[in-house]
Amino acid sequence: MMNFAFDTVFDFTGKVALVTGGASGIGLAIAEAFARRGARLVLFDRDPRVAAVAETLGSQAYHLGLQLDVTDDAAVIAAVDKVVAACGQIDILVNNAGFARLAPAEDVTMDDWDAHIALNLRAPFLMSRQVGRVMLRQGSGRIVSIASQAGIVALPHHVAYSAAKAAIINMSKILALEWGPRGITVNAISPTIVETELGRRVWAGEPGEAMKLRIPTRRFAQPEEIALAALYLSSGAAGMINGENLVVDGGFTIQ
Repeated sequence: MMNFAFDTVFDFTGKVALVTGGASGIGLAIAEAFARRGARLVLFDRDPRVAAVAETLGSQAYHLGLQLDVTDDAAVIAAVDKVVAACGQIDILVNNAGFARLAPAEDVTMDDWDAHIALNLRAPFLMSRQVGRVMLRQGSGRIVSIASQAGIVALPHHVAYSAAKAAIINMSKILALEWGPRGITVNAISPTIVETELGRRVWAGEPGEAMKLRIPTRRFAQPEEIALAALYLSSGAAGMINGENLVVDGGFTIQ
């Protein structure tokens, strides 16, 4: 019989959590949340500061930061192998790395389209496939991918970004169906605009205030709120949550 005591199900001591895009923004907030609950963190990021960022979470010997391009199949395979060699296991994967470059559909170049698909869809698949292989050998694991409200409803100038994020949601369902019987849960989180440093800069002034009026809670999300959602979906409290898309949008998409 599983112990559902709060301190038990949210204790990540002995767990290894891998976060892509973990050097800043939402990814860093997620890493910090897991570290506070006892997990060992592995951060993947293109940012050369990623190893130094991992140090801020605790001892450098305990946490690990690797600089790599998560759209590169060979690089992902090698990096995951390195993590397994160093840590012996991977219990949690959070696919967070992503970006958006917004434009009217008729102005989207194929380079822009390919870039969105590469980082927002190809990378989460490569990571899920490779880490999934590790988890299948273990017989357990949690995978959480950061999607977006833009993957649920139509938003102007989001065609490439929305296409990738919608695909993430359905990809998560398929992985959940295939891997659920083998001890792995796979879920997505779809945030509204999040007040990271970049989010505050992009949505400053009148555009941001106008957007907040479209959100029933009349504000944007905080990085820590997305981090806590990822923590929940990865915890012992969420063992029966599988193939779901947790929408953290203040009610934007209910309208």
